[in-house]
Amino acid sequence: MSLSSYVAAPDRYHQMSYRRCGASGLMLPEVSLGLWQNFGDLHPGGTQRAVLREAFDRGVTHFDLANNNGPPYGQAELNFGRIFAADFKPYRDELIISSKAGYDMWPGPYGEGGSRKYLIASCDQSLKRMGLDYVDIFYSHRFDPDTPLEETIGALDQIVRSGRALYAGISSYDPEQTTRAAAIADRLGTPILIHQPRYNMFDRWIEDGLVDTCEQQGMGIICFSPLAQGLLTSKYLHGIPEGSRAGMGSRSLAPDQIDRSTLETVAALTEVAKDRDQTLAQMAIAWILRDPRITSVLVGASSITQLDSDIDALNTNPFTEEELVRIETVLAERR
Repeated sequence: MSLSSYVAAPDRYHQMSYRRCGASGLMLPEVSLGLWQNFGDLHPGGTQRAVLREAFDRGVTHFDLANNNGPPYGQAELNFGRIFAADFKPYRDELIISSKAGYDMWPGPYGEGGSRKYLIASCDQSLKRMGLDYVDIFYSHRFDPDTPLEETIGALDQIVRSGRALYAGISSYDPEQTTRAAAIADRLGTPILIHQPRYNMFDRWIEDGLVDTCEQQGMGIICFSPLAQGLLTSKYLHGIPEGSRAGMGSRSLAPDQIDRSTLETVAALTEVAKDRDQTLAQMAIAWILRDPRITSVLVGASSITQLDSDIDALNTNPFTEEELVRIETVLAERR
């Protein structure tokens, strides 16, 4: 990668709003950048670099990764590591960088799950790929029913105490699992900072107890998949575009998920968004942030234009009661 002439925008912190992460002292931007499929080898490195620069220039201080982000597995961390070394090393103390382990990463019995062996080895590999001394947050990416929760949370505690991470997080744990994990972590003296669940207008499972649980436990919440893998945009209203996730055979969005009922709902929500002078994607992001207990929304971006549009979701008025009722009515008709 070429030598960098990058200098961060001096007004970057005036362009973003920040929220406190649960009961901690840490602040996160209301929009954070997730480095998943757009940072694998299917997308050009020049675009990835431009997106990261634009994100930071607009006050996005949090970059979120996982060990198996790609494709191929690990490639997003490698690509980020190269860009970090070239552009962002002088700004390390202004960044929150996270990674995770839990899903399959390498062959054999030690390459997935929640064991101490896997989590610590994976954390070490992630640090090497990214060229970092530590990550700010390291997550248990999923609850593992085959590993004692004491072992999983104990591994997170060890990762923090050893200096590999500053904070511990969990992802996709249900309310009961979250309560148990928090109790173990508190006993160990390394409280869980944050929970990362999937949440969007089409997938509202966290409203059934998880948000309340996180509030009770002092955890922040950062939501992934706010646009339901692109469904909550205008992208699929007129067919499946070439190069889209559904068009490329992504396992995260199959063409059969884009049915008539879904498209009718998307079209109706688009009309609500237009009345708010927003795109549907912008309204979907703002809708998640309507709850002050949500710390941040993770967006993915394949271009600067897409990133800027997502961040611009913050430049809006609060939802009126009438708007919220309209949205609920549209969503109820889909169920």
